[in-house]
Amino acid sequence: MEKPNSSLSPQLRLLLLLVIVTASSRCRAENNVVGGRGKQSTGVAFFIFGDSFLDAGNNNYINTTTLDQANFPPYGRTFFNFPTGRFSDGRLLPDFIGPFYAKLPLIPPFLQPGNNIDHMAMGVNFASAGAGALVETFQGDVSGALVTIN
Repeated sequence: MEKPNSSLSPQLRLLLLLVIVTASSRCRAENNVVGGRGKQSTGVAFFIFGDSFLDAGNNNYINTTTLDQANFPPYGRTFFNFPTGRFSDGRLLPDFIGPFYAKLPLIPPFLQPGNNIDHMAMGVNFASAGAGALVETFQGDVSGALVTIN
């Protein structure tokens, strides 16, 4: 009988590595002017790439099926008390890292209406449920075309 392999899959290792690198690579640039408007920045930014494990709601703003969206109950019921587009009933990993580790607010989805350079100065979430590294991954159903490998 074959012994089961207890090591992490390559995809899970890559995801874990990206989360660790993203969480530990904080930029320090004290007293930077953000967007030329005279606002002071803390110099910390958090840019998130991934799939449904990290998606903060980008799929709410694209024309896709409900299989690729989380904007209905039971999602969001334990932390937000309403669906936010996160594939969780509460917060995701970036929702813990941002406020507690980097002292940032919750990072908004890239496709959220009303985002501008001032909102993105502290970071933005590019993750999209179902996204892959290749253009062909769920083409037309998810926002994987934001950042792809050709």
